[in-house]
Amino acid sequence: MNRDKIRVTVWNEFIHEREDERVAAIYPKGIHGAIAEYLSQKPNIEVKTATLDEPQHGLTDEVLRNTDVLIWWGHAAHDKVSDEVVERVYNRIMCDGMGLIVLHSAHYSKIFRKLMGTSCSLRWREDGEKERLWVVSPGHPIAEGIGDYFEIEKTEMYGEFFDIPNPDELVFISWFKGGEVFRSGCCFYRGRGKIFYFRPGHETYPIYHNEKVLLVIENAVRWAAPIKRPKTLTIPRAVHVEPLEP
Repeated sequence: MNRDKIRVTVWNEFIHEREDERVAAIYPKGIHGAIAEYLSQKPNIEVKTATLDEPQHGLTDEVLRNTDVLIWWGHAAHDKVSDEVVERVYNRIMCDGMGLIVLHSAHYSKIFRKLMGTSCSLRWREDGEKERLWVVSPGHPIAEGIGDYFEIEKTEMYGEFFDIPNPDELVFISWFKGGEVFRSGCCFYRGRGKIFYFRPGHETYPIYHNEKVLLVIENAVRWAAPIKRPKTLTIPRAVHVEPLEP
């Protein structure tokens, strides 16, 4: 692979698309396929996909060693994800700086809850109402090309209180027609890794065909890619060191 490129793996349970005709009609290649197809057309990005039913959920040591940014979409089978794989992903983020982009209902994924250390619970309502996402950090690279706000005409509502630590950087806040608000674009730094939680999604709406949503994901991939620096740790742990000065 060309190491000048950002190597992205898009992970998806790939359950709804196979079991629900409505979802299959919107995402015939799966949600992962829709996102991967968009990213594969962008400069300096290489994309592969992985799904729950593959051996080791498609996230073997080799796959993760060759992943700079992992995109995670899950909803129906959070409990089916192996703890061993979660630990593998966690160490790759903490020690090696692999980026993680967590989409929509993956707020309840094992890996996101492990990284946050909280329940990651929230309020929700599925009634196809409008969402308006306001940019609250206009200088942030994830907001590049977005404008002051953008709208999604029909989506599932997520509302506060969202039980996460205070984000290190907040890029978007959502408003919904029903009156709720939500921290919908949240950046976190964990170990050497960068994590971005992005709220828009849901399997029964064509949200991952929305140009603004896809642009945010592309921007997040570029932001979350690891920086080059010496590796000194193999696992997250305290390290005894000698003084630099005599």
